[in-house]
This record gives sequence, structure tokens and C-alpha cells, in this order.
Amino acid sequence: MALTPLMWFCWRARSLPGGRMSGCLITSLPSFMALSPYSRNLMQKLKGRTSRIAGLAVSLAKPSPASGFSPSVQCPNDGFGVYSNSYGPEFAHCREIAWNSLGDGLAYEDFSFPIFLLEDENETNVIKQCYRDHNLSQNGSAPAFPLCAMQLFSHMHAVISTVTCMRRSFIQSSFSINPEIVCDPLSDYNVWSMLKPVNTSETLEPDDKVVVAATREGDWGLPRISIFKVYLPCLVCRAQLDSRSFFWNVAPGAESAVASFVTQLAAAEALQKAPDVTTLPRNVMFVFFQGETFDYIGSSRMVYDMENGKFPVQLENIDSFVELGQVALRNSLELWMHTDPMSQKNETVQNQVEELLTILEKSGADVPTVVLRRLSRSQPLPPSSLQRFLRARNISGVVLADHSAVFHNHYYQSIYDTAENINVTYPEGQSPEEDLNFVTDTAKALAGVATVLGRALYQLAGGTNFSHTIQADPQTVTRLLYGFLVRANNSWFQSILRPDLRSYLGDGPLQHYIAVSSPTNTTYVVQYALANLTGKVIDLTREQCQDPSKVPTENKDLYEYAWVQGPLNSNETDRLPRCVRSTARLARALSPAFELKQWGSTEYSTWTESRWKDIRARIFLIASKELEFITLMVGFGVLVFSLVVTYCINAKADVLFIAPREPGSVSY
Repeated sequence: MALTPLMWFCWRARSLPGGRMSGCLITSLPSFMALSPYSRNLMQKLKGRTSRIAGLAVSLAKPSPASGFSPSVQCPNDGFGVYSNSYGPEFAHCREIAWNSLGDGLAYEDFSFPIFLLEDENETNVIKQCYRDHNLSQNGSAPAFPLCAMQLFSHMHAVISTVTCMRRSFIQSSFSINPEIVCDPLSDYNVWSMLKPVNTSETLEPDDKVVVAATREGDWGLPRISIFKVYLPCLVCRAQLDSRSFFWNVAPGAESAVASFVTQLAAAEALQKAPDVTTLPRNVMFVFFQGETFDYIGSSRMVYDMENGKFPVQLENIDSFVELGQVALRNSLELWMHTDPMSQKNETVQNQVEELLTILEKSGADVPTVVLRRLSRSQPLPPSSLQRFLRARNISGVVLADHSAVFHNHYYQSIYDTAENINVTYPEGQSPEEDLNFVTDTAKALAGVATVLGRALYQLAGGTNFSHTIQADPQTVTRLLYGFLVRANNSWFQSILRPDLRSYLGDGPLQHYIAVSSPTNTTYVVQYALANLTGKVIDLTREQCQDPSKVPTENKDLYEYAWVQGPLNSNETDRLPRCVRSTARLARALSPAFELKQWGSTEYSTWTESRWKDIRARIFLIASKELEFITLMVGFGVLVFSLVVTYCINAKADVLFIAPREPGSVSY
């Protein structure tokens, strides 16, 4: 059986100073888990011994567990999709298909002790060496003091549930000048754009039809502390559940998020290049939903805004809906078309869905790297944003995915869903710039999917003449994959962002956790990538670009304007900044439950994140009780001796410290 790296139990050996923190002696755990560094069975055993366990430190398994690992549940977003006891009860609660078959639900468990992920291998080795040097027993005897110990600082403010912590925060905000907020709703922004510009200050006419192309841009994760990342109870919580997810901002999401939104970005670029896009009978809206992992935050908010006239596009404007699910792990080039069996009981919707599937099949006929497959009409939809739209209105829609039934992704919502999971690798010895432009096999495959999507959207929008000319660029796909999954701080990402957003690009991959401070790094990069791929460079100065109202020919209700850094000049010494005009915009992705103050809602997502102060860890050596007792006695003896000496000196002060005699008066 494959072994994983060491884990350390942190036993509550004694109380340590410093408030709410955990102290522990580092003890080894013989690693017997093949699925992950912290299998569910082991964690349940630890959970049952909370009086002794003060914390847990985990090091990553390298390579990723071959059998897979998913801390999510087998039925993601259960209860918040379209299927319920009143609508498709046979499909509710994943009765027919457990989509995430490897899900063990670990992210939904409440642990009363902190769990730290040790990411930096060098510093992890320091801890391991400390353990080997001081805590390993010799010849079966107990290890000798001093012993290596770890101290975990991990205080969370939120308590019990979203209802409780939001109520306390609300009361604080209402009556305190300096309120102490204990938790915040998960929120960010959806990214959206139109093929043809629309006036965002008003809503579309009912006769204006829109084809929606959707995907998700966020994944899950949870608090970062220098080299450590930590899970704590109530860090992310909602009604009925105290916690979810493990390691904040460790959300690579290669298959579950990145591959799909990269594919859609490439499709948007390809479609925008069609010669007659401005004359198509129907418009196309590209949407990148944020927070879908947490019970469809982004899509439920957009549906809510559409229903209440707070979004330019209304539900009745939607002609058809095409969504990209997980698309990077295809078998034998197959791409499966998932539809909703319940809405197709309406004959009109059934005919529209049939037409949609036919167009998709026709679009993929000339793409050698993609084979479109239909599924039984009796099979339900996988977890998808389309489900939230179907809750509000019967529309023709399809979800494209690499799986016909259960997910192919063995690391769904896991820290192991990295570039390697979707086979994004690069030849050894290349420079970062060479890696950026190296077209991987995965990029070629996703470019094929993007081509199919672009051609299908063109035909759904009423186009007939130039479908065969629409071709996604593998170079665009490979650059996007490299930037989101390998190294965000690269020359291409730098060229498409505003100068003030340069700090958002780190040397590692971008993480896709929705968070509470928004927009997040991923949201900004997706918005500006979409703007640069589908927009137009216009001749405006920096001042005019930042305030286009001063230019009579420009209209900010129709377009967004961004002053970006631009590419390097011919000498590669300076950048050539420019103004990009596009329709790429942001729309709030905050659950309607918090707008309505329905913190215990079962209709909308109610996820919140706890606030925290100092989260860190340290290791040190701890002495034996005998040495501690001797040190205490010596210290006490020194104290008593000091008191005796001080008393004696004070009693004989008039003798020991004789004041000098004042000199007599001297006469001359």
C-alpha cells in the first residue's frame, strides 16, 4: 500500500501561555492512508479524541495520491440546484448518479482543533529533522528530553453558524461606533461581456434574444499563514453547517474551474473575429460565474438581479444556454452533452433542446479533436449553473463535460487538482518565457473544444456564412493555462493588466477561492483577459481612457475602458501602454440571502467566512518536568535570597550608606 508523508499529532501535553493557541509534542504517525494525507477514517478517530488532540500538521503527498482524493461531498451543491422533492424527485439528492463518487465529505466536518498544511518543503524538513533529533525513541525506550514541540496560534471569531455570527455582526454594526465584525459573507464579482454592446443603464426589450455561454471561474480553498495554511472550525460556515473546505487560497482548480473558463475565453476570442458578428440576429453573452462551489453564489445572484430588473439582460431574453463543465479529462476525444429531462417534458423546450444539440454536433463535425456524444434524455444534469436558471424559467440548455456520468476528476475540489492533473507539463530546461509560449497537448485539446463552442454560438446567434472560419488559437489557450496554473507573473499577463494591478501577479499559480475581499486576483485577470481578447485598442490618451465621458465619440454605458500596460517595445526595455475598449464588465456575486437578510435561507447560499487575527505556528524545544521543577526551585531560591539580601541591606542602610557631613561655614 502506498505510504504518504508523516503527519504529526499535537497532543495536549500541558497548557501553554498566549491565549487561544494549541501546544503539542510532535509525535509520528505511521502513514497508512493511500487516498490522502488525512483520510476520513483517521480524521474521525482524531475527532473522537479532542480532549487530547490540540492540532494537526500535514505535509503534502508528492506525487498526488494515485487513487484520488476529494474532500467534497458526493452530491455537490445538494439542495440548491433545480432538482427537489417537488421537481424531479427521482433526481434529487443525486439519487441516480453520485457525481463525485470519490467525495468523502471531509470538508463538511467540524473539527475543534486546527489543521495546518505545511507547503514549504524546506521548512517542513526542518520540523521533521527536529522530530528525528529529539522525539525518536532509541531501542524502544522513551525519548529523552528536550523534546520538539509545536505551538499553533489559531483564533477564529465566528461561532456556531451563519445565522448567529451575522446577527452578532449586525447588532455590532447597528449600535457600536467601532463594531467588531465576526464574519463576512463570501462574495466577489461575476465577469460578463456581450458580443455586441448593450446599454447597461437600461434593460433589453423582450424581443431581443441572447445566447448565454457560461462557466465558473472560482474554486474553493481557506487562512494563509507564511509557510502554513490552516483549516479551523467556523472559518467558512453557513446555516446548519459549521465549516467547509480546508486550506484557504490553496485552490488550484485546474480541472474543476480553470480548464473550462480558459476554453470559454478562447471561444470568445475566436467568435469575436467572425466578420459578421455585428449583424447577427441574436446577441451572445459570455458569463464567468464566481462562487459556484458554495451553492451557486454567482448564478443565483445573476438570476435574482434578472428577475428584479437589476441586470440589462432579463430571463425572457435568454434564447438558449450553453455551459462548459469539466472538459480537460476527455476519454477518446468524447465531449458529452448533458440536458435536463424535466424541462423537456414541455414540447417547445424539447424541440429547442433538440435543435441546440444538432447545432453542437454540426459544429464539431469538422473538428478532429472533439467527438460530441448525446446522453439518455432521462439522465439528470450534473451540478451546474444552468440548474439555477432552470429553477426560475424553462429554457433550452446544455452542459458540455468530459464525463458521461461520474466525474473523471479524481481530485475534485482538492489541493491536488493542479496543472499535473490535466497533463499540463513542459520540457525540462526551458525558460519561463519559453514555457509560456509552449503549446501543450492539453492546450491543443481545449482549443478544439473552444472551436466547437465558438462555432455553435455563432450558429445559435443566427450566423450562417462564416462558421468554418471560427478557429480557437492554441497559443491563447496555452498562455492562459500557464498563467493560471503555473506562473501568473509572466510577460503576457503583465501586458493585459492595468499598472496598479501588477502586484496581483505572483510567481506561482493564481488561486481561485472566492474570498470576502473582492474582486479577487482571478476575477481581475479573467476580466482583463476577456477585454484584451475580445476588445479593441483605441487611440485615446491615458486621461481620456480613464474618463471617456470627455470624448464625444465614446459611450461608457456601452463599453468599458481600460488603460493597460501593453507589450514590450522592440528593445524590450519599456512597455507600450494602450487603451482597450470592450464589453467585459463585473456584476456583484453576493448571495441574495444577505441582501434580504435571510441568513438562514434554504433558497440561497448562506456561506460566510470567519474573521481572524494572528494565525501562525512555531516550533521549539520543551524541557522535562524534572528540569522544569529544578529551574522553578532555583528561580524560587534566587527570589528568596534576593528578598533576604534586600531586607538586610535596607535594615543596615544607615550604616552602609552614611550621608556625607555638610561642610561648616568658612570665613575669610
